[in-house]
Amino acid sequence: MRTARLEAFSDGVLAIIITIMVLELKVPHGHELADLRPLLPKFGSYALSFVFIGIYWGNHHHMLHAASRVNGAILWSNLHLLFWLSLVPVVTEWMGENGYAQVPVAVYGLVMLLAGIAYYILARTLVHEHGPESQIAVALGNDAKARLSVLLYAIAIGMAFVNTRIAIATYVIVAIMWLVPDRRMAKVATHSGAS
Repeated sequence: MRTARLEAFSDGVLAIIITIMVLELKVPHGHELADLRPLLPKFGSYALSFVFIGIYWGNHHHMLHAASRVNGAILWSNLHLLFWLSLVPVVTEWMGENGYAQVPVAVYGLVMLLAGIAYYILARTLVHEHGPESQIAVALGNDAKARLSVLLYAIAIGMAFVNTRIAIATYVIVAIMWLVPDRRMAKVATHSGAS
């Protein structure tokens, strides 16, 4: 099977996830700038999650363009990733609604950790299907960034019970780390004619 259907399905799911998240932002009561203040925690958690979903979307796009085919294991690995990402709106809302309380911040990190593991599994499943000398294997390399992300999520989950600001800062560090483009994957996507 070609990758186009898998990518189109995944794009649709990610678009729905973002839509659900934005629908949770309610219009403030009042017409003054000060009326926005109660919305700031929810907006902050929304913005962080929006960035994470955008990162997953971009990386997923490049990864699938480096792949030439999918099989059943790849389909299920992709669904596994989408399952954890589909929980992002729930934990985003919970964290923002409760002013970054310990348990919601930790559960947010747990969902992001499990999504990170699922992404790593999907990447390794694609490499297994295409072989160790394939474009996708070369582009992913040893995937140190993915493994570091998982470690940072685990640290942040524990830190949520000590200091939620440090936990949130760690999530932001992971996002910043992934905002830096991976030149290897972009080069493979360009080489294979991806846009």
